[in-house]
Amino acid sequence: MTIDNSPNGHAVVVGAGPAGLMAAETLARSGVSVTICEHKPSVGRKFLMAGKSGLNLTKIEDDASFLNAFTEAKPLLQPMLAGFDSVAIQKWAEDLGQTLFTGSTGRVFPTVMKASPLLRAWLARLAGAGVQINTRWQWTGWHGTSLAFATPQGQRTLGADVTVLALGGASWARLGSTGEWATILRGQGIDVAAFEAANAGVAVNWSSHMAPHFGAALKGIALRSGAHRSRGEAIIATKGLEGGGIYAVSRGVRDGHPLVIDLLPDQSVEALIAKLDRPRGRMSVSNYLRKAVKLDAAKIGLLQELARPLPQDSRVLAELLKALSMKNAKLRPLDEAISTAGGIPFAAVDETLMLNARPDVFVAGEMLDWEAPTGGYLLSACLATGRWAGQHAAARVRNV
Repeated sequence: MTIDNSPNGHAVVVGAGPAGLMAAETLARSGVSVTICEHKPSVGRKFLMAGKSGLNLTKIEDDASFLNAFTEAKPLLQPMLAGFDSVAIQKWAEDLGQTLFTGSTGRVFPTVMKASPLLRAWLARLAGAGVQINTRWQWTGWHGTSLAFATPQGQRTLGADVTVLALGGASWARLGSTGEWATILRGQGIDVAAFEAANAGVAVNWSSHMAPHFGAALKGIALRSGAHRSRGEAIIATKGLEGGGIYAVSRGVRDGHPLVIDLLPDQSVEALIAKLDRPRGRMSVSNYLRKAVKLDAAKIGLLQELARPLPQDSRVLAELLKALSMKNAKLRPLDEAISTAGGIPFAAVDETLMLNARPDVFVAGEMLDWEAPTGGYLLSACLATGRWAGQHAAARVRNV
């Protein structure tokens, strides 16, 4: 393979998700010749999938709240997120021709509510900067000092002054995030923490009683698991509970805590007791709960599924409505998770995101061991770490 002998050096970016594309853009802006290698037939597949739910680019909120979403990783990610914050992300997207809007909770979306126009404009910008993209090039490690790839034309090697690895986590393998890179890096003596599901649904083996409620939304609820809290919605899916509210507390479930659902978070136990003490007459339990405390069919179905037979005592029933517990909750499989925990610990890289064990090789995005909820945080951090790795990789070339 012929390498561009640019006086400013040559960089290879492995992985064409948002972190990899941002690293490539940053390198190219610095005058470095860039080749992107992606093992799928096309780029940005998981990015496009995110667009199916609107493409939540970032979130506008105070810095402390934003950083708190990254829990243990927040002091490590702080300079990267500050260097490419929500204001900068919005300007970047607008410069690519996208009009944006901010929802009531501060989440920022393209007005078209999809990713494809942004991705097309981004790829056009990269092409204009001379970035070469090789698809169906699967990274297999190193051959001497060169990167090795399996390609439709057979084994190929590619030399680089600097490399940015941005191969994603280990969920949604069909879109490209297989996690297979972990075996390669472990073989190089690089620590990789085991992958775990993050932002995942909760698995439930429903009885046939729940079939009429599949697809129904549980609205106006509160969820908690361990230290994690949420007022988001949940969806009754065929294999469990899904939705933003569930994802926000899924780490607690992963850590072994029960999932606790407050079906009526805006009403106190005492207020519910007063309503439940009213004469029931000949009404069925379902009709009684619907009329007395305004439970909808989905909530009644869930209550009966998890707590049948329902208690007759008003106080016990009220307390159950406020704390419906799934004590042995488990998450859906790793490959179904929106994102993953685990990956390369920050201890394995320096402050520039260069691998300690492999000079001139940088990592970005979900390859690093951090996690955050949905709501704009994931994409923000992928873009910010991609930019950070690209900046420092470019500086490395200049200083060699």
